[in-house]
Amino acid sequence: MIIFSKKEKAGNQRRIFHKDTVRQAFWRALPIMGSYLFVSMSYGLLMQEAGYRWGWSLLVSMTVYTGAFQFVLITFLSSGASLLTIGLTALFMNSRQFFYGLSFVEEFRQMGKRYPYMVHTMTDETYAANCALRMQQEQRAKESDQKMGQNEKKAVPGEDEKNIAKSLENIRKRDEMFWIALFSRISWMLGAVAGGVIGQSIPVELTGIDFCMTALFVTIFVDQWRSAKSHIPALLGLGCGVVLLLLVGPDYFLLPTLILVSGILLLIRGTMNSAVGAGSGEEAVEHE
Repeated sequence: MIIFSKKEKAGNQRRIFHKDTVRQAFWRALPIMGSYLFVSMSYGLLMQEAGYRWGWSLLVSMTVYTGAFQFVLITFLSSGASLLTIGLTALFMNSRQFFYGLSFVEEFRQMGKRYPYMVHTMTDETYAANCALRMQQEQRAKESDQKMGQNEKKAVPGEDEKNIAKSLENIRKRDEMFWIALFSRISWMLGAVAGGVIGQSIPVELTGIDFCMTALFVTIFVDQWRSAKSHIPALLGLGCGVVLLLLVGPDYFLLPTLILVSGILLLIRGTMNSAVGAGSGEEAVEHE
């Protein structure tokens, strides 16, 4: 464990606002920001059509910030649904965030005062960005270890130096995660406000506009499919989702699907890791 002095901790705090970290986070978050702007604008337009001005869209986006559920919430607000119905629906629709959070809880805890904010701003898209960031860091560490192993004649850094370098890399990664979450949330709030203002000022035809969220999820699925080494989780989630959708209906299928898929993945985790490892080994041999 590395113990930083007060001076080093102050340097770490300043590093949060380092221009390179902010710039890299901005470029990573740019695809999310672009999609969020258009989707949240449609949300703001629908809120305006339901009789809620842009201020309400901003307030909900700041406090709820759940994407898909915000669209459902419009119907609940218009129909006067009970708080119990709203609460249970929010739980079912956003229960997947619990599984997302488990993957990053230790890293978020190490972010100190930013921990609650990171938990609040975890979404499907920021989760995917954080996973990509983590995988890139692991790949860089692996390549660095391989280079050091191939250059035995060169001076190899001591264990303390390697630990310090790793700790600084982790700090930069956590700072980048924070900025990705912040940029993404700001873009969602700006889009919601813009949609409300446009809907208030200009007559807009809203037929089919709520399909934006579906299109966003399809895009994420395709992107993950192209980058993943194993398609088993995607196929498993798709198959279980379709079956439970037919069995229990569209209102209640999400949470059972998540539980079932997570349980199956835990059972076959060893087999999947072996298959992915074997595939990576074959790729390495072919590359050589």
